[in-house]
Amino acid sequence: MTILDDNALGTSAATGSALTPSPSAVASPGTPAAPAPLSIAGALNAALRDALADDPSVVVFGEDVGPLGGVFRVTDALHATFGESRVWDSPLAESGIVGTAIGMAMYGLRPVIEMQFDAFSYPAFEQITSHLAKMRNRTRGRVSLPVVIRIPYAGGIGGVEHHSDSSEAYWTHTPGLTVVTPSNPADAYSMLREAIASDDPVIFLEPKSRYWSKDAVALPVRTAPMTRAQVLREGTDVTLIAYGPTVKTALEAATLGEAEGLSVEVVDLRSLSPFDDETVGASVRKTGRAAVIHEAAQFGGYGAEVAARVTERQFFHLQAPILRIAGFDVPFPSPQLEEHHLPTAERVLAALDTWEW
Repeated sequence: MTILDDNALGTSAATGSALTPSPSAVASPGTPAAPAPLSIAGALNAALRDALADDPSVVVFGEDVGPLGGVFRVTDALHATFGESRVWDSPLAESGIVGTAIGMAMYGLRPVIEMQFDAFSYPAFEQITSHLAKMRNRTRGRVSLPVVIRIPYAGGIGGVEHHSDSSEAYWTHTPGLTVVTPSNPADAYSMLREAIASDDPVIFLEPKSRYWSKDAVALPVRTAPMTRAQVLREGTDVTLIAYGPTVKTALEAATLGEAEGLSVEVVDLRSLSPFDDETVGASVRKTGRAAVIHEAAQFGGYGAEVAARVTERQFFHLQAPILRIAGFDVPFPSPQLEEHHLPTAERVLAALDTWEW
């Protein structure tokens, strides 16, 4: 297991630049706190804390999530506040963590479990795809499994093998799983609360390179439903479709493009499965062009599904083939080569500049 002691809740030197606040962010009823700088890691911690306080059936467990507070400190101080019966360390056995969560959910609990790093979830693949995802269908709707699997994912932290991966295509290919990923602190809080309240399993992908991105947020906050995409920036020439870590990249590319006279619209998918055809379709019909950005390898990646869906539904509105800007079709590289592997705003803009307009 890996310990990242300097990454505690927004105090890291690795602090990223703040994202544009979600335009859908609105205060929930009641008297929220005054807006204050909040990181995505801090927002997730607050969401877990509030969910544990509000619902005694919520439990949190996984490797190092107890007294340590998780390698990214997302579960910081929860063990001390709620005790060993609500928040605890599990053995180093991901398949066992998911299997235990399935059993707990069948008996009325709402487990929130952590996979620590993206590729650590692969030993649990069989439990997730064969059992967690299928139980409702297998029992003709009689058994639901309200389990949230938190998976820190994607690159950008200089991680080694198994510590930087983008596994979204595996999970979105599996019917029975809702797969979501926030890109800003307000969505991180709101979407995790909604995921925990869901009666069906949710794969909650957390972009670890953005854990320390901050916005001014007043908690508690309720943003748009987690299954809806959001237009974060209006434009007229092309729609950039992004999610999780690449939302910041898309916004940076849009700013660079504006200096060149290119009007770029940025859509944050937020939910990878189900897919919000309505919001994406409306944007593509408006701009006539679409490009999708992700960090995972291009071949067989999530961008292929996006391109197919948009083509099927918006073909007669498209003025050019759909562009994919992705990681290269190689295993995730060493930290020394990571910056060349991940899509950057400059790479996005270069791809747009050489597109068939």
